[in-house]
Amino acid sequence: MSEESLTTKKRALFGLSAFPDQLTYQAFTVLVFTYYFAVVGIPIFQMWIAFFTWGVWNAINDPLLGALSDRTKQKGKLGKRKFYLVISVIPLAIMMILLFTVPAGIEFYYFVFVIFLFEFVYTLFDVNVNAIFPEMFPNENQRASVNIFIKGFTMIAVILASVLPTLIISPLVPLTNSPAEVARIQSMYITAGIVLAILTVIPAIPFLKYAVDEKEELDEQFEKRPPFFESLKHTLKNKTFVKFTIGNTMVWYCFTVLLTAFPLYAVFVLGIGEDSFLVGIMLMTALLSAAVLIPLHKKIGEKYGMRNGMIIGLSLWIVSLIPFVLLTDSELSRMLAIGVFAFMGFGLAAALFYIDILHGDVIDQDALKFGVKRSASFYGINALIHRISTLLSITTIALVFSGTGWAGYDPNPGVNVILGLRLLMFAFPALALIVSIICWKFYDLHGEKLAQMREELAKHPEIK
Repeated sequence: MSEESLTTKKRALFGLSAFPDQLTYQAFTVLVFTYYFAVVGIPIFQMWIAFFTWGVWNAINDPLLGALSDRTKQKGKLGKRKFYLVISVIPLAIMMILLFTVPAGIEFYYFVFVIFLFEFVYTLFDVNVNAIFPEMFPNENQRASVNIFIKGFTMIAVILASVLPTLIISPLVPLTNSPAEVARIQSMYITAGIVLAILTVIPAIPFLKYAVDEKEELDEQFEKRPPFFESLKHTLKNKTFVKFTIGNTMVWYCFTVLLTAFPLYAVFVLGIGEDSFLVGIMLMTALLSAAVLIPLHKKIGEKYGMRNGMIIGLSLWIVSLIPFVLLTDSELSRMLAIGVFAFMGFGLAAALFYIDILHGDVIDQDALKFGVKRSASFYGINALIHRISTLLSITTIALVFSGTGWAGYDPNPGVNVILGLRLLMFAFPALALIVSIICWKFYDLHGEKLAQMREELAKHPEIK
């Protein structure tokens, strides 16, 4: 896309893709574990089994859908990426409701089924919306300018997914063993799902209608795309991509552990019971802070390089996690927690801003080798690794809960559970971020090497 045709309206419309893409997965991450563990009452070991089999499913689902998109010929006016975006968005919205409509007597089996189905539909949308990003916007300036809108709308979408449920669901978990209370909370989760479904569809319509503009792929370009297993092999042999992927996995592990554990941390460490909206306010504070700081990261990235900006952001994110060890069940701690989340916004903004740009560079480097951009294959593998981060986070939580005597939900946990929740909010995420920083230190597609790659790519405008 030329600089002249990339208007503010076009960038804003493309940014709306964040609603179906990010709102749905944020809701899944924040609500599903807490709902099935604390409300539905599935024991932690069964939760782990479900997520483990879900991880195995992802090992097939994510790379396959990525390769399928790359190997699909254009479907008339719908193109190839847009075709999959159109057919997946309504099912994705419906999943927001199905996640919480659990039939009695088959809770565990339904849980396995519904997270499998959600993952298939979500990945079908996510892989293609991510693949079309570097294809529509081929240089760093365009990607950075569009990314500002994507991440801005991501913040709004994630805030809505985090805050709206806390306005509808109160308390987030049963505070007694009363069946009537459990049934009441379940109905509130379903109501929240309906609202989220509506918010998924409405912004998707102008995005799909006006923002997606695929380049026509010629037959000779299509033939350059390697078959599925060959594509998978080449992708995994790309050392730059492997470093990127491990670093990104650790970032998403941190995200997932924090978002999954925080609702329970808020209830049992900070003492937030009926006032569930405080949970939403804290999450919203971090996200608003991140939204404000994303333009700052654009300047940091332009001055010091995107890779170095990522390292700076993750380092400060580690520092921002330290207070979670010290906060207690007091009014002062609840107020301080809001400030902690505001500080965390700097690291959160770094992760959100730099990842897509760095990933686009990896795809461009690969395109020079193959003569064609295999965007969906890379995003399919990256989606798989992202889901593995969820599996790692659930494994961590399962080990901590089992080791502290909380294998089954109890509304009156002991001191060991409180300690475990503190560790989940600091020690494990901090360790993951340290590993991520090490990966980015060894990530060498930056500086002069990156400049040379872009210079070479500019000589091949035929690469799509």
